[in-house]
Amino acid sequence: MQKIPAIELNNITKTFGKVVANKNVCLTAYRGEILSVLGENGSGKTTLMNMISGIYFPDEGQIYIDGKEAVIASPKDAFKYKIGMIHQHFKLVDVFTAAENIVLGIKDGKYNLKASIEKIKAICDQYGFELDPNKKIYTMSVSEKQTVEIVKVLYRGADILILDEPTAVLTPQEIEVLFKVLRRMKEAGKSIIIITHKLNEVMELSDRVAVLRKGEYIGCVNTVDTNESQLTEMMVGEKISLNIDRSEPKNSKDRLTVKNLECLDRTGVKVLSDVSFTARSGEILGIAGIAGSGQRELLEAIAGLQKVNAGEIIYINPKTDSVEDLRDKTPKQIRDLGVRLSFVPEDRLGMGLVANMDITDNMMLRSYKKGRSFFLQRKAPKDLAEKIIEELSVVTPGVSTPVRQLSGGNIQKVLVGREIAASPKLLMVAYPVRGLDINSSYTIFNLLNQQKEKGVAVIFVGEDLDTLVELCDRIMVIGSGKVKGVVDARTTTKEELGLMMLKSDFESEGGTDE
Repeated sequence: MQKIPAIELNNITKTFGKVVANKNVCLTAYRGEILSVLGENGSGKTTLMNMISGIYFPDEGQIYIDGKEAVIASPKDAFKYKIGMIHQHFKLVDVFTAAENIVLGIKDGKYNLKASIEKIKAICDQYGFELDPNKKIYTMSVSEKQTVEIVKVLYRGADILILDEPTAVLTPQEIEVLFKVLRRMKEAGKSIIIITHKLNEVMELSDRVAVLRKGEYIGCVNTVDTNESQLTEMMVGEKISLNIDRSEPKNSKDRLTVKNLECLDRTGVKVLSDVSFTARSGEILGIAGIAGSGQRELLEAIAGLQKVNAGEIIYINPKTDSVEDLRDKTPKQIRDLGVRLSFVPEDRLGMGLVANMDITDNMMLRSYKKGRSFFLQRKAPKDLAEKIIEELSVVTPGVSTPVRQLSGGNIQKVLVGREIAASPKLLMVAYPVRGLDINSSYTIFNLLNQQKEKGVAVIFVGEDLDTLVELCDRIMVIGSGKVKGVVDARTTTKEELGLMMLKSDFESEGGTDE
């Protein structure tokens, strides 16, 4: 059966100043197929998709829709050509219902919400979505919000759908549901393009895989004819190991004990309730949970950044064997004890980095108070910045480059590298590989394993359950601010973790530490 091209890119080039984001890219997506687009951070994937969806306009080249040249100068133009993009960070109004968000901005005559809801239900029935059109966005789970975004572009008639990291914060069960929906859309003749870093999902879902490297098109292969190692080599340009070398914990001792921890948000709602666990030296304790289950509040409570209403946070100082109650200490006192927090939020600049300052100055944010004169000492921070750039392969013109000019992945490397360089005794990292390409991700994993082997107690909050199972020694699952259980990472499965994440409070067996 002959394939019908839905969209064709011909010699697409896009530059930003002296930076060439895309260079002479030629790519075709067909009707009734799922095409994955792979590449390292900075390879030009998102820029290319942003040109298809009308956010950017190419400097050179042509875009053809159904064989005819198309001019896509805005998202409105993209919708005219039946192109819809579902971004990783949702663009929804929280106080509106699903239906109100879906029809928001449509100008095609008289507004009729009842008729719109019937059309939404028909779309859901056709593709297998589960969605209550009258449900408010702020009451929805992440997967429900994603469903709203997908239905929103289908409601507008999209035949070409682009999804950016669609499974980043979904449980295995939610991913399975999403994949079923995408396959139905494919069978209906939709052309689906997915940007992702999860090679196992690429192999499971895609028909073809296109690879970009440093802004250039490397090639496209049929998924049945390739494997994860070959795709990685295409992305990076050389063979790399895809194994996380997890060592056995040695001489583990309790480093942090949390008992019956309770925290409230500003409105008095409990965000953490009766949380108890132990983190040990020389091991990596993973924390799994649906986004917004209390992961952030837990780490910030330990670091002194979140008010604690009840419970204990006990730290055993390895230098003196003294027992320290972290609830009595300031964030600086906690850092001085060797407790370090590296949190990578969605905006990547929300914790500890200043966008307009260069890399050297951002290193100084952790060291300027150690100076003994009125003058700031720049040599040590500069040396540290250069070391991080070299060891973590940070793509930057130099240490004097403002952080805001770096890509998101390179900002993460600077943030994580700075905290690791401080020789912590307890290192807490949250989403350190969020949005990173596979090569950069394994660099971070290796760094965490090195810290573990040095006797550091590592707490790792992650989104990818495969990574948690491969990297960690124990995994604690939290949901709705409560501990659902703690399991041995060597004997559990991601399916078991997913079920624990979805377990209701009534079903929860508590937080028994192993």
